[in-house]
Amino acid sequence: MHDTTTMLIELGAVVLGLGLVGRLAGRLGLSPIPLYLLIGLAFGHGGLVPLSTSEDFIGVGAEIGVILLLLMLGLEYTATELVDSLRTQYPSGIVDLVLNAVPGAVAGLLLGWGPVGALALAGVTYISSSGVIAKILTDLNRLGNRETPVVLGVLVIEDLTMAVYLPVLSTVLAGVGLASGSLTLAIALGTAGLALFVALRHGRVISKAVSSDNPEMLLLVVLGLTLLVAGVAQRLQVSAAVGAFLVGIALSGEVARDTRRLFTPLRDLFAAVFFVFFGLSTDPSAIPPVLVPALALAAVTTVTKIATGWYAARRAGIGPRGRFRAGGALVARGEFSIVIAGLASASEPRIAPVATAYVLILVIVGPFATRWTEPVVRRLRERRASRRTTPAELVGEVRTAESGA
Repeated sequence: MHDTTTMLIELGAVVLGLGLVGRLAGRLGLSPIPLYLLIGLAFGHGGLVPLSTSEDFIGVGAEIGVILLLLMLGLEYTATELVDSLRTQYPSGIVDLVLNAVPGAVAGLLLGWGPVGALALAGVTYISSSGVIAKILTDLNRLGNRETPVVLGVLVIEDLTMAVYLPVLSTVLAGVGLASGSLTLAIALGTAGLALFVALRHGRVISKAVSSDNPEMLLLVVLGLTLLVAGVAQRLQVSAAVGAFLVGIALSGEVARDTRRLFTPLRDLFAAVFFVFFGLSTDPSAIPPVLVPALALAAVTTVTKIATGWYAARRAGIGPRGRFRAGGALVARGEFSIVIAGLASASEPRIAPVATAYVLILVIVGPFATRWTEPVVRRLRERRASRRTTPAELVGEVRTAESGA
């Protein structure tokens, strides 16, 4: 059979499968990400039906998926909003970084991966999934809750941290010497800083330059600009994803709204392809041996994320119930943990199965943690309080209630 025909059949089967499992996940009220990963595992090396002809095409689609994910994330914020969030919520960001990156770094060292693997795994456990969390909060009608801005503020700081972390990780993964590495890192951070400065000071000019009343022209101009900046950023040792993120920040107002509307279907398509590709590149037989460390890491970082949300909401003056709701909402990990693992897998192949298992666990646990953390903690407190109540106090409470009645 001709290669092109085979590729079309393979791509059609994969995309159709993604659509069907996405519908299934929607009916079950779950994120489709774990199902996408499972499809990738099924069709990858060592899977049930390995793909051969279309793997390179899917690989390119996966790269575009990462770029579009970061572009759309950048479109959610203006440069001013990012700077304001950094100024007001940086203590919560520091607590978040310490509580959630350290367990990953320690686990990487205990697994014998060395400093580079530890740095990559720290990023995997640190970053929450903005996409999954936004969907859960929408589904639970919590967008108007008092704790929701706190959750979004923590996510914004995580995204800003990624703008620094990804260039650092890319430089370390390149394995260059100290002097050369320092120069490369300085160029990377300088490029990211310059791009953020341009976005902050001249974002309106950029938005006006790309603006168009014709949706087709707007789509082509923004997509071309994003891919161009992402490619140049990667050439300068800054992650292509960070370049796309900064393009998204630079666009604001009506242009940002129109771009979000036009790019949302594209992002969903290529993001799904990205998760499939990550699954394709992971040997399913490598996951069972790492399930125990992945489960342990997931358990620890579930608790630390709840603590992070609790602390951030407490700083904002929110009551105990809202604090636990904020903590539960931050538990989910997803697309960006996979992005980091994808960057690191060439230098440290052992990170791919651990990250896959870890994300599979937490993308499933995340919705349940968002919904049930506060009620479970409240009931545990009530039960403990009732055990501490002496009979005399109980009689007093009954008499007080009767007199009040």
